[in-house]
Amino acid sequence: MAEPMRDDLEAGVFDPNADRLREECGVFGIFGHPDAAAITALGLHALQHRGQEAAGIVSYDGKRFHSERRLGLVGDAFAKREVIDRLPGTTAVGHVRYSTTGETILRNVQPLFAELNAGGFAIGHNGNLTNGLTLRRDLVREGAMMQSTTDTEVILHLVARSNRNRFVDRFIEGLRQLEGAYAFVGLTNKKLVGARDPLGIRPLVYGQLDGCPILASETCALDIIGAKYVRDVEPGEVVVFDDEGAQSHKPFPPMAARPCIFEYIYFSRPDSIVGGRHVYDVRKAMGAQLAKEAPAQADVIVPVPDSGVPAALGYAQESGIPFELGIIRNHYVGRTFIQPTQSIRDQGVRMKHSANRAVVGGKRIVLVDDSIVRGTTSRKIVQMMRDAGAKEVHFRIASPPITHPDYYGIDTPERDKLLAATHDLEGMRKFIGADSLAFVSVDGIYKAMGFEGRDPVRPQFTDHCFTGDYPTPLTDQTGETSPRQLSLLAEAI
Repeated sequence: MAEPMRDDLEAGVFDPNADRLREECGVFGIFGHPDAAAITALGLHALQHRGQEAAGIVSYDGKRFHSERRLGLVGDAFAKREVIDRLPGTTAVGHVRYSTTGETILRNVQPLFAELNAGGFAIGHNGNLTNGLTLRRDLVREGAMMQSTTDTEVILHLVARSNRNRFVDRFIEGLRQLEGAYAFVGLTNKKLVGARDPLGIRPLVYGQLDGCPILASETCALDIIGAKYVRDVEPGEVVVFDDEGAQSHKPFPPMAARPCIFEYIYFSRPDSIVGGRHVYDVRKAMGAQLAKEAPAQADVIVPVPDSGVPAALGYAQESGIPFELGIIRNHYVGRTFIQPTQSIRDQGVRMKHSANRAVVGGKRIVLVDDSIVRGTTSRKIVQMMRDAGAKEVHFRIASPPITHPDYYGIDTPERDKLLAATHDLEGMRKFIGADSLAFVSVDGIYKAMGFEGRDPVRPQFTDHCFTGDYPTPLTDQTGETSPRQLSLLAEAI
């Protein structure tokens, strides 16, 4: 679902998140509740961290489907009562989007909807199909007319072309043709359906509210509405909810699950439970492991907010060095449209982060962050600490070096723009200007997750960004014309 990271500064836009890993997308669905649309809006609000570019809801009132899709945040799109009133019905699905394939335009906002032979079908997708471009080309060649530039639309066409009698069989037949990562939540005129890729790369949970089934990307979306967590949708499972109850289908051969490690490092909300693990506790454990592997002589531990906070707490507790908020984050900075002069660009990090001089002045500090991507933001934060009077700045990263791009729904730069892919450790240290730099090891991440280390034969997680071990075929990336994630429309023309 997402497009490759572009240089926003060249486009005349300052994006304070340009050097961060981008969130993927979030999905939500509920069946049989009189307040379906309002509940879906609340669920999407809890999932806002997974995508801030657009939000959409599709509902069904027993006779017809209703759709509201908007660019921007959930609170802006669905705060007014009259918008929710335009979404009647007892069943609804919703989506928050950060694009990894397709432009940020209204026709790409999900859930996508189509009238099929058997009735309407709306679907939202978290993930990225690594053969979506190839499937799209084949479909267009056979006469399909695409209405969006997202890989999600492929599943609509595959379901529409199936000759199976039952909807669930048509849906499964479409899923069998997909490669990559996906968590789907779909809505027909009779059913709420969910599906998770066979490796379970992308998360999906099942909950209940007033006896009504709910599907969501994370448990935090259940908490906000007071719903009960039932279980995770299993890797490779298709779940169907209708007036007759719940059905579970497992159409794929069983295989060892490999959920995305970055759900624990960065993407999921700290208060969520993913795969039975409390994300907050895992991040603290990663920080503690980092302290064991890369100690530093320092006076204070300073997190890079907000994602570095739990790991910094773990580092501080393990090392015995005091934890302090040496950087204050401005939570009201988003994509800021300003005149792109170099002097203004240089102030970009300070718009989002400010040094707490009382904490860092004259101190030896350890900065703890979750990851380094390009390294440009890290360099500016180190300089900010020095400008605030820090005596020494030691940088510690609670994930291994990111050396490979992602093709499963995380927006990463091309490999030659990843700092760890082009520099050794000393080169990275010099680039960001720190007195020392260290990352937690790959085995260390697994130890923080409760394992003895990474299983080299059957890795427990999808960790290709650190290891280059991609768990699925990368069909779209093997051809000469598609070495990276590209706009599907641009490639189809």
